[in-house]
Amino acid sequence: MIFNSFQFLWLFPIIFVIYYCISWICGRGTQGKVSNTLLLLVSYALYIQWEPWCALVLLWVTFITYIGARAISKHILYGKSILWICVVLGISPLLIFKYNNFAIETLNSLLSISSVIRLEGLNWAIPIGISFFSFQAVGYLIDVYKKKISAEKNFLNYALFVSFFPQIMSGPISRAEDLLPQIKAKRTFDYSKAVQGLKWLLWGMFLKVVMADRLGIYVDSVYNNYVYQSGLSCFVASLCYTMQIYGDFAGYSLMAIGVGRLMGFDLVNNFNRPYFASSIAEFWKKWHISLTRWLTTYIYIGLGGNKCSKVRQYFNIMITFLVSGIWHGANWTFILWGIMHGLLQCFEKFFGIDPKGKYYGLLESKFFLRSLRVLCTFLLVNFAWILFRLPSIEVTEIVFKKIFLLEGNGLFLPNNSAIGFMIISLSIVIGKEVCEEYFPKIQLYNNKNAIVRWGSYIITCIIIMLCGVFDSGQFIYVKF
Repeated sequence: MIFNSFQFLWLFPIIFVIYYCISWICGRGTQGKVSNTLLLLVSYALYIQWEPWCALVLLWVTFITYIGARAISKHILYGKSILWICVVLGISPLLIFKYNNFAIETLNSLLSISSVIRLEGLNWAIPIGISFFSFQAVGYLIDVYKKKISAEKNFLNYALFVSFFPQIMSGPISRAEDLLPQIKAKRTFDYSKAVQGLKWLLWGMFLKVVMADRLGIYVDSVYNNYVYQSGLSCFVASLCYTMQIYGDFAGYSLMAIGVGRLMGFDLVNNFNRPYFASSIAEFWKKWHISLTRWLTTYIYIGLGGNKCSKVRQYFNIMITFLVSGIWHGANWTFILWGIMHGLLQCFEKFFGIDPKGKYYGLLESKFFLRSLRVLCTFLLVNFAWILFRLPSIEVTEIVFKKIFLLEGNGLFLPNNSAIGFMIISLSIVIGKEVCEEYFPKIQLYNNKNAIVRWGSYIITCIIIMLCGVFDSGQFIYVKF
């Protein structure tokens, strides 16, 4: 179920009403079991409507990690061996479906050099959200092994933890210690939580259908015809994509945590105004927070973190961001994107650049200095997104050449209405972000004045209806 679809607008209210009616009708002792069973059935039903066979992949990952965690808790002496076996089995669908073609194509290119028989790739369809629920399940397994949590005995509760429908497509990636206790707890309708959930839904919808999808039209127009575009057009398209991917992914995350809040769950927020970061390290503390937390916990710290020599720390950072790049996609552009972010973090660490906005041993970070650093960080992230967006290294090289050599003349401009919609959406989003970053007392959705508050809701709804792109366009991160 796509949040920006008409199916969501009529189906979710039905799920919401049935969910709380069942919770109200059932007795105290059975309320949690029945409501969790309903959520599990809904989660699988919504997942099955994409591709029915993909539910078997989801069930496989769930079953392997559930059995593995139970086995680890019972056979402590063999825990490490069981962990490795179950991790490999658990991520095997991810490796097969997502990286099979990439591995074979890379092997083919190597084999062709020596004229060895070429291998043919398999055109697998990637199950939706496989990267997200695989990482979430594997994280749970590792936590059980490290005795951070106890193995969950109730299979239905654990299956809901892996497949919870608001987050299965594009996260956030939840920790078992955060989500499983909420699944097992009694949940009743909470008016204040429902109001907050609706606010997140509303703003998330604005980010997606008004800003992201409008900017996406311009980005596609330029990048799909990059050969004929000027360097200026390519640079403007890169800026638009930087805002598009933020609006798209932050919009999905807000809608996911909004739906979760309406159902009585507190999901982790994935974004905290990342484009106001004054360093790459700070950017990753604000962007895709749940993935950063997962990579830090299970990769970076697992490799030794910063409790080792400087050289080893740089190695740990590079491996972590290499995994991040590979996680995002089976393409050399994603790998280079991850390596670029890793190198930038190593550079910051080598020169002692504080993620919080200060230079060790140099000038204290005044407002103008921090603003300059924010701008530099934004531009570095922006250029990295070009790698992320384009289909190949060859295309990326052409686009970078156009931008830095200022090839061509003029700027591609769509029609006046499209430009107007883009400017309106960007102005509203940037204005809101600036207020939240520098003037937190200025509130619209949370204003104490009911007229201001409700006026903000109504105006947002009107802009969504007038300027939004309602084509049920897929979210960018769903394909990851």
